Amino acid sequence: MFKNLSLYRCEASAAQTPLDALEAALDRARFQPCAPTQEKSIGWVEPRGLEHAALVEAVNGQRLLRLRVETRAVPGDVLRRAVQERAAQIEHSTGRKPGRKEMRDLRDDLRLELLPQAFTKQASVWVWIDPEAGLLAIDSTSAPRLDDVLTALSHALPALAPRLLQTRLSPQAGMTQWLAAASPDEWPGALAVERECELRSGDEQKSVVKLVRLDLLNDEVRQHLARGLRPTRLALSWDGRVAFMLTESLQLRRVQFLEGVFDAAGDVDPSERFDTDATLCTAELQRAIAGLIEALGGETESAGGTAAASSVDASAPAPQAPAAAEDPPF
Repeated sequence: MFKNLSLYRCEASAAQTPLDALEAALDRARFQPCAPTQEKSIGWVEPRGLEHAALVEAVNGQRLLRLRVETRAVPGDVLRRAVQERAAQIEHSTGRKPGRKEMRDLRDDLRLELLPQAFTKQASVWVWIDPEAGLLAIDSTSAPRLDDVLTALSHALPALAPRLLQTRLSPQAGMTQWLAAASPDEWPGALAVERECELRSGDEQKSVVKLVRLDLLNDEVRQHLARGLRPTRLALSWDGRVAFMLTESLQLRRVQFLEGVFDAAGDVDPSERFDTDATLCTAELQRAIAGLIEALGGETESAGGTAAASSVDASAPAPQAPAAAEDPPF
């Protein structure tokens, strides 16, 4: 369900908007496919993938939304050839070459003319709202896609007012400390450094060192740090249950749930798979995110002058799958 996460704090009162009100707000922007000459369409779709189902799924106190983005574009090479052919026709019939302005107009006219013939592409983005913690997580690290989601949310729920999550210790400073550690005992809590990182220099040379499938607790890494290279990405795991690549902008990439996380679910009826997966995923990520924030010194003070606090105890036992219903007595 989640592969990449960008993290935001939002207004808790707006995050706790009643489900029926949130559903009505999203329904006003329900996804509609691109019209023949429309280049982009954005709207909310049913998280379960069932037609006419709810646009907001509430599972174990968490809220899950799904935004769909459809684009229709004429391939650049196709448009270029069409413009050249039309320009050649004009030159052949009038004896003159079209000027720059006329060529721009030709390009715009031909794009509209060819759009109905172009194929569309669709992408969907998961959005997770933790109402109690006031946390918003978007399953993307792409700036344009994040803009799409944040814009759609601002239209549907303006009071949500998401802002990037900020920690007292920057992710880069934290990653530097963990890589400089002499042993795993110096890593914070249940956090563990894995076997991949990217280091960059801040000088004019912009040197880059990528280390993959390598034990990072070694003198070579420390020597790179001593020369001024700083980590921009670092593979981490939390409590042996969630692995991810942390970036210097506090994004979690390549999120992966490790072996054993879904074992407790056992054999689940397909009709219950969505709820089971959503419960386990969000509960594990709640703990991992809370632990990561704690490892980075907690959050900075919000605009209101108080530090945002997580309602999740990162050291709490790992979550269990929802219990299966008991068989009725004979």
